[in-house]
Amino acid sequence: MMLARIYLIRHGETEWSLSGQHTGRTDLPLTEQGERDARNLGERLRAASFNRVFTSPRQRARRTCELAGFASVAETEPDLAEWNYGDYEGQRSVDILKGRPDWNLFRDGCPCGESPAQVSDRADRFIARLRALGGNVALFSHGHFGRALAARWIGSPVSQAQHLLLSTASISILGYEHNHADEPVIALWNAA
Repeated sequence: MMLARIYLIRHGETEWSLSGQHTGRTDLPLTEQGERDARNLGERLRAASFNRVFTSPRQRARRTCELAGFASVAETEPDLAEWNYGDYEGQRSVDILKGRPDWNLFRDGCPCGESPAQVSDRADRFIARLRALGGNVALFSHGHFGRALAARWIGSPVSQAQHLLLSTASISILGYEHNHADEPVIALWNAA
């Protein structure tokens, strides 16, 4: 059996992704540029066929999935939602760092939001499902959660996700070296 090849697709631009504000549970629409980029994702993904397509429940991910042409086959997956930023929802990192200069999302999490351990558990739970699938799988998700998912895919702690930038409307591919289940790899990262 051909093991799953995971296409991790970050949603298109929103007003808050453009301004750098943390957008977890706030359900913002795509900007006009975000909608154009989402349509372009459909063109870029046209050559691939997918056995399964999953999307975060947030409208920015669902709309990206729709504009890319996969809404009719997409399954909503709560585990693909963005990090819960709690008290830091809507804030920019530069502003958070003024009051907490040593803060790092991937090490510290967010007050009244998710901790790195909670995000790691959520990523691991979904990865266990993905590893049971074969063929190509598309995931429409978010920046910080996508970074955490990739870190956990290769067995690294969530703290290492700080080293993986993920642009809006980007495609990354998680797979396996030589189709061996014990050799997970990041085959492509942040192709925008």
